[in-house]
Amino acid sequence: PLWERRIMAKTAAQTRTASKVPLSLKVTLYGTKPPVWRRLLIPGEMTLGDLHQAIQAAMGWDGGHLHAFDIAGRQYGDPDSLDEVADEERLTLNKVRNTGGSRFTYTYDFGDNWEHTVLIERPRRPLEADRYPACIAGKRNCPPEDCGGPWGYQDLLAVLADPAHPEYLERVESVGEGFDPEEFAIEEANARLAERFALT
Repeated sequence: PLWERRIMAKTAAQTRTASKVPLSLKVTLYGTKPPVWRRLLIPGEMTLGDLHQAIQAAMGWDGGHLHAFDIAGRQYGDPDSLDEVADEERLTLNKVRNTGGSRFTYTYDFGDNWEHTVLIERPRRPLEADRYPACIAGKRNCPPEDCGGPWGYQDLLAVLADPAHPEYLERVESVGEGFDPEEFAIEEANARLAERFALT
């Protein structure tokens, strides 16, 4: 019947529109005070492997260490680099959301153990530019690589805040004189994302 075809066409149109609405993810670095975080807009059809790349770019990590996701007690990562992990390229963010997973963890560098909490938020309005992934908000600089994890980073910040500290000059040299823990430039985060995902 005509009415049934109209309903089916309307449902298909709604589905196409919904698929274009990106997911909003808040990525917070566990153990940092005040917290380091980024808010990302990412299409739901992107995989966990894509999300790994997006977090690396938006946070400012160098990507030189192993990583893994933990979703409902199951580990996902790169099977070529890690044993006993499911392939992160086979699970999309839509599948994660549809199975009721709204919060999971992403760990980068198993030595320093940088654990990120990833929260799937309510959908947001698509960007006019329609270029994804995109970073739309964030706070504070990414900690330097290999600084000892959250606890080592807190120690580093305490030393940098005290020019009279005996380790001050050594620490400034290791992180660079211009390192500012409060600095975050959304333009730089999006420039890294654009480069990583070849966005034009």
